[in-house]
Amino acid sequence: MQPAENYANPKTCFFHVFFKAAALAFYILSALFFSSFVVIFVVTVLLAALDFWVVKNVSGRILVGLRWWNEIDDQGESIWKFECLDQESLARMNKKDSWLFWWTLYLTVS
Repeated sequence: MQPAENYANPKTCFFHVFFKAAALAFYILSALFFSSFVVIFVVTVLLAALDFWVVKNVSGRILVGLRWWNEIDDQGESIWKFECLDQESLARMNKKDSWLFWWTLYLTVS
């Protein structure tokens, strides 16, 4: 019997889920503690921004091998560059890490 595969990057997985859950939980529960819409809005947006940064710069790269950035060409046009690992490298990625990355993205959007 083959042992169960563990997460290869548990800290990255934690923060990938943490900021999504924190933004959602704060938005839902904040009305119990704060009466100011401005405070609720600002903190929720900051948590969502931290989540975006973690997904773009940390968890996307470490868990599933994604990279993306924006460049400005000579005419001043914005060009988005996307990279992902080749099939051989993707096959070596941890399946649990990949599953957690994609399903948390799917579930938080839907």
